[in-house]
Amino acid sequence: MTTAREWEFAGTRGAVTARIWSDGDPRYVAVLAHGYGEHLGRYDHVADALVRHGATVCGPDHMGHGRSAGERVLVEDFEDVVADLHTVVESARGDHPGLPVVLIGHSMGGLIAARYAQVHGDALTALVLSGPVLGRWFVTEELLPLDEMPDEPIDTATLSRDPAVGKAYTEDPLVWHGPFKKPTVRALDACIRRINEHGSLGALPVLHVHGDDDRLVPLDGTLIGIEAIRGADLTQRIYPGARHEVFNETNRDEVLAEVTAFVDRVLG
Repeated sequence: MTTAREWEFAGTRGAVTARIWSDGDPRYVAVLAHGYGEHLGRYDHVADALVRHGATVCGPDHMGHGRSAGERVLVEDFEDVVADLHTVVESARGDHPGLPVVLIGHSMGGLIAARYAQVHGDALTALVLSGPVLGRWFVTEELLPLDEMPDEPIDTATLSRDPAVGKAYTEDPLVWHGPFKKPTVRALDACIRRINEHGSLGALPVLHVHGDDDRLVPLDGTLIGIEAIRGADLTQRIYPGARHEVFNETNRDEVLAEVTAFVDRVLG
């Protein structure tokens, strides 16, 4: 397993911790954007597969997440998170000038990645969206009218059919297990709407992977958002029976092989 190296930079709202996985002479840069409440340390196996495929891999713990500074899971404007992600991308491009950049976002990270592609698409060669929060999300619709956020931990069985994934998630001290923050819910809703309104990603090659038994980010709501951003080169893979974290699913090797095959096709 490739070992990650950590570095820190001054983000828009405080210090951001980022990770880099690298081994040898890469042929592309893969940038990871993690989901809500988690951190990039949960993606070691994804990074390892990408490094073996020829990537140098990097990404931040978003503000208020993991090892980065800030009140836990508080995001008041996702444009700030996009700006922090851009710092990581630009650093990687500076270290590896001329290499293509592939951005991979999961769940809330898919929202961030899609918005990044709308704002900084010229920096990217391809985009991968895993169970992305796009289009319509029942969570924001249910929480927005409430004055107080319910403190109901997620059912970890919704993450993956592999029970070890839920156990590790529950025991991970860097994962947030408390309630949503109301400003974050407002910011999520605003970003979903902003992406829908901004529209197509044009010629940027996009791969969308999703489990058809995703109860955290249901496929039907996401498809509305995919239609809003779809351009000339969209590939979709929907996995029967798979739950929310397809990179942690029982068929994770199949999913990761789909990602690397997509990258090979794009890099051509």
